[in-house]
Amino acid sequence: MQAHPIRLVVTDDLRRSRLTVFFRSLLAIPHFIWLWLWGIAALVATLIAWFAAVFTARVPDGIHTFLASYLRYETHVYAYASLTANPYPPFDGREGAYPVDLAVAPPSRQPRLGVFFRGLLVLPALFLAGVMNFLVNVLVFFAWFVCLVLGRIPEGMRNLLAFTIRYHVQTHAYYSLVTSRYPSLNVGLVDS
Repeated sequence: MQAHPIRLVVTDDLRRSRLTVFFRSLLAIPHFIWLWLWGIAALVATLIAWFAAVFTARVPDGIHTFLASYLRYETHVYAYASLTANPYPPFDGREGAYPVDLAVAPPSRQPRLGVFFRGLLVLPALFLAGVMNFLVNVLVFFAWFVCLVLGRIPEGMRNLLAFTIRYHVQTHAYYSLVTSRYPSLNVGLVDS
């Protein structure tokens, strides 16, 4: 089976700074503000990509690169906020800049009919991503205490959090037309 075009790459060492874990919610606020602002531009880019893909069966390279950078940054922020990674993420969405990163395949042809109905096709994946995000919030609550006590996160807990981030970002990549491949629940969750 061919690898998914949106892959999560995890090179994290499981250690967590107790001080930054304690203040993680506050430290993440500037990133959530920047993510929200960048997200507005990404929404506009997605609309342009939709029109382009409906007529040409392809997302323009520049828009694909912009959306891939946004998704990569979103991955970094979610990994930081959910304790899946420890260092403070950069604000730019560069590939290879964070221990939980996103590898995005280059743009490819997309079926026009699939692009046209993407808003309907993504609904089951969005529902599942929403349920997973709710459950992740519960897991992060417990992970916060574990990281404070141990100064590290258990590998299984980190991998479960990474799995949910991967599914969320693959879903986002699908509806923002970065890929035509549907999100995967394959348990081979990360490339390292």
